[in-house]
Amino acid sequence: MSDIVTPPALQLRDAALGYGGHRLWSGLTLDVQPGEFLAVLGANGSGKTSLLRAILGLQPLSAGSLSVAGRPARRGSRAIGYVQQQRRLDPSTPLRARDVVRQGLDGHRWGVARPGRVAWRRVDAALEQVGAAAYADMPVGLLSGGEQQRVRIAQALVADPVLLLCDEPLLSLDLSSQRTITGLVDRRRREHRTAVVFVTHEINPVLPYVDRVLYLAGGAFRVGTVEEVLSSATLSELYGSPIEVIHTGGRILVAGVPESARDAHHVDHDEGIVP
Repeated sequence: MSDIVTPPALQLRDAALGYGGHRLWSGLTLDVQPGEFLAVLGANGSGKTSLLRAILGLQPLSAGSLSVAGRPARRGSRAIGYVQQQRRLDPSTPLRARDVVRQGLDGHRWGVARPGRVAWRRVDAALEQVGAAAYADMPVGLLSGGEQQRVRIAQALVADPVLLLCDEPLLSLDLSSQRTITGLVDRRRREHRTAVVFVTHEINPVLPYVDRVLYLAGGAFRVGTVEEVLSSATLSELYGSPIEVIHTGGRILVAGVPESARDAHHVDHDEGIVP
């Protein structure tokens, strides 16, 4: 009997993305394997969030192909879990934490809830997995930023995805909450072989977990290990000007980024994916 070959969690072949005559990037060929942690970095407006939109089936590629677990990207795919940017919810939001997690099963972020029996045991298991069981019945708007982000991760994981997309999930979180969230994501990929594509404005919080980096800048990109991509030579080539990268004390410092790309370590102009 022949061995079953598991397809990449994410596969892009000669992919390109742009708006009108403006090219964000092109010629991107990439396989993200089960259990791999890929960090996506880049300048403001370089197409980081647009890449996530394409993976989610919300935006077509300009050229090339994209597949998730061997199938073409499509809107609402349960093969994908999505953790959006950390935004504090209104304190008057009536939904409980468990209701938000349930949407990952019966409603999803891209549509209205579907009628039918709710798999509450799966909801409870997801909340337990991220350490949020204690406030499952609390109004989600009353939770802290870190607690709300735990709930969002539980929502993304409740359908047991093969690919987890994280769009700047650490924004506005304190250092302790950042460590908690990155630790939860890393544990999920190690224990369940879930591939992770993690868009971030800052590499250091995820540095211990990253397998490879995709860096987008100026219509070009580089893919490789942290050492290969986050180097003075590579970033100087991408930006077309001298960049100094210093690895010290388990952290990475970048100096000399051009003024036009000064927001390279902030979010894209479109500021995330709005359901």
